[in-house]
Amino acid sequence: MEVKIGGMSCENCARHVREALAKLEGVRKVSINIEGGQALVEAAGALDEAQIREAIEEEGYEVQAIISG
Repeated sequence: MEVKIGGMSCENCARHVREALAKLEGVRKVSINIEGGQALVEAAGALDEAQIREAIEEEGYEVQAIISG
Protein backbone atom coordinates (compact mmCIF):
# COMPACT_ATOMS: atom_id res chain seq x y z
CA MET A 1 0.00 0.00 0.00
CA GLU A 2 1.28 3.46 -0.88
CA VAL A 3 0.39 6.48 1.23
CA LYS A 4 0.98 10.03 -0.03
CA ILE A 5 1.82 12.27 2.93
CA GLY A 6 2.04 16.05 3.17
CA GLY A 7 4.25 17.84 5.65
CA MET A 8 7.22 15.47 5.90
CA SER A 9 10.41 17.45 5.44
CA CYS A 10 13.17 15.66 7.37
CA GLU A 11 14.34 12.33 8.72
CA ASN A 12 12.76 13.09 12.09
CA CYS A 13 9.38 13.52 10.35
CA ALA A 14 9.89 10.21 8.57
CA ARG A 15 10.77 8.49 11.86
CA HIS A 16 7.53 9.70 13.47
CA VAL A 17 5.44 8.42 10.56
CA ARG A 18 7.38 5.13 10.34
CA GLU A 19 6.95 4.43 14.06
CA ALA A 20 3.23 5.32 14.02
CA LEU A 21 2.54 3.00 11.09
CA ALA A 22 4.71 0.19 12.47
CA LYS A 23 2.46 0.05 15.56
CA LEU A 24 -0.58 -0.91 13.49
CA GLU A 25 -1.61 -4.55 13.64
CA GLY A 26 -0.40 -6.57 10.66
CA VAL A 27 2.24 -4.11 9.45
CA ARG A 28 5.46 -5.91 8.52
CA LYS A 29 7.56 -3.13 6.99
CA VAL A 30 7.35 0.63 6.44
CA SER A 31 9.57 2.46 3.92
CA ILE A 32 9.54 6.26 3.78
CA ASN A 33 10.53 8.48 0.84
CA ILE A 34 10.82 12.00 2.26
CA GLU A 35 11.42 13.71 -1.11
CA GLY A 36 8.47 11.92 -2.70
CA GLY A 37 6.25 12.44 0.33
CA GLN A 38 5.23 8.81 0.52
CA ALA A 39 5.22 5.75 2.70
CA LEU A 40 5.17 2.20 1.38
CA VAL A 41 3.52 -0.15 3.84
CA GLU A 42 3.84 -3.94 3.64
CA ALA A 43 1.38 -5.91 5.71
CA ALA A 44 0.18 -9.41 6.42
CA GLY A 45 -3.33 -9.16 5.02
CA ALA A 46 -5.49 -6.11 4.46
CA LEU A 47 -4.99 -2.86 6.33
CA ASP A 48 -7.73 -0.51 7.47
CA GLU A 49 -7.26 2.76 5.58
CA ALA A 50 -8.98 4.69 8.37
CA GLN A 51 -6.41 3.40 10.89
CA ILE A 52 -3.55 4.40 8.59
CA ARG A 53 -5.01 7.88 8.12
CA GLU A 54 -5.58 8.30 11.86
CA ALA A 55 -2.06 7.14 12.80
CA ILE A 56 -0.45 9.62 10.39
CA GLU A 57 -2.73 12.53 11.22
CA GLU A 58 -2.15 12.01 14.96
CA GLU A 59 1.53 12.69 14.25
CA GLY A 60 0.58 16.00 12.61
CA TYR A 61 0.91 15.08 8.93
CA GLU A 62 -1.65 15.17 6.12
CA VAL A 63 -2.72 12.04 4.27
CA GLN A 64 -3.17 13.13 0.65
CA ALA A 65 -3.96 9.73 -0.86
CA ILE A 66 -3.95 6.03 -0.05
CA ILE A 67 -3.30 3.68 -2.96
CA SER A 68 -3.96 0.00 -2.31
CA GLY A 69 -2.10 -2.62 -4.18
